[in-house]
Amino acid sequence: MGNNKPLTYADAGVSFEAESKAMQRIKGLVKSTYRPEVLSNVGTFGGLFALGSYQNPILVSSTDSVGTKLMVAFKANKHDTVGYDIVAHCGNDIVVQGAEPLFFLDYIGIGKMEPEVIEQLMIGLTSGCQDIGCALISGETAELSGLYTPGEYDLVGTIVGVVERDALITGENISPGDKIIALESTGLHTNGYSLARKILFERCKYDVGTYLTEISTTVGEELLRPHRSYVKSVLKLREVCEVKGIAHITGGGLPGNIVRILPDGCQANLHKQSWDVPAIFNLLQREGGVEEEEMFRVFNMGIGMVIVIAPDSIPAALESLIAIGETAFVLGEIVSGDKGVVL
Repeated sequence: MGNNKPLTYADAGVSFEAESKAMQRIKGLVKSTYRPEVLSNVGTFGGLFALGSYQNPILVSSTDSVGTKLMVAFKANKHDTVGYDIVAHCGNDIVVQGAEPLFFLDYIGIGKMEPEVIEQLMIGLTSGCQDIGCALISGETAELSGLYTPGEYDLVGTIVGVVERDALITGENISPGDKIIALESTGLHTNGYSLARKILFERCKYDVGTYLTEISTTVGEELLRPHRSYVKSVLKLREVCEVKGIAHITGGGLPGNIVRILPDGCQANLHKQSWDVPAIFNLLQREGGVEEEEMFRVFNMGIGMVIVIAPDSIPAALESLIAIGETAFVLGEIVSGDKGVVL
């Protein structure tokens, strides 16, 4: 005879009680990101945002995930930095077109609701939003016990920003003679982790707690360095000079991302001697036996963003960027030639 005990959602792996505890932990964090334009409260079905006064506004949006960097967070049981990562990544993706971030939405799919983990993620998310002046307006946390293994989750974010139509940065005005400025990254950011994990955890047999003198930190701390946000720096730079084009250096590296903003007939010449590649990339290349071309295609190699400006704007641009805390330098120039990137 079968067991006739009445079943509940908790028996199927979903806990309303744990979800309620998680919501209570995060309400204050979410409200701390609100801008005056936010009209809704935490827990409403949809986030409300009053756009405000613009002459000819263009909304710019982007969606992304943290990717397999999350697997390092699982190993280290550290979850706040990946929350920051997704906001920084998405914010960088829209500021390259000149957009000011307005609001952010998050999605967390998790195997078993763990209020402490959700709180850590939200600390990172709200910190990222506060840094760029963006409201965390809405989100979804889904407990999906049949889809995710306990202790694992996925993290996805969507950002919406705004820019006046005549202030859009498109790259179409880039021309031969323009200069390329680079902004230093803080490690891998959120790309190349499948290869990095294979090298460090599988081939080298390191753990997240393994301290490596070459990088002066543990493997886990190095791989969980937050993705740097360039939003404030770019918006400030626009007050100083004309910005012709910007590329966020993500998957595809320098060659794969700079080419996206180049007009036909323009080639980007980059000088490898203009910067010192951080130690983590040298370690990965050596231990993985990775060819240089593959390194530059997979990783950012120490450069998180590149900006194209006219040569006479260089002094003011560098002064502005350095004043706001960036490590910035001239990386190369635009020349006539086939559309592409030459290292």
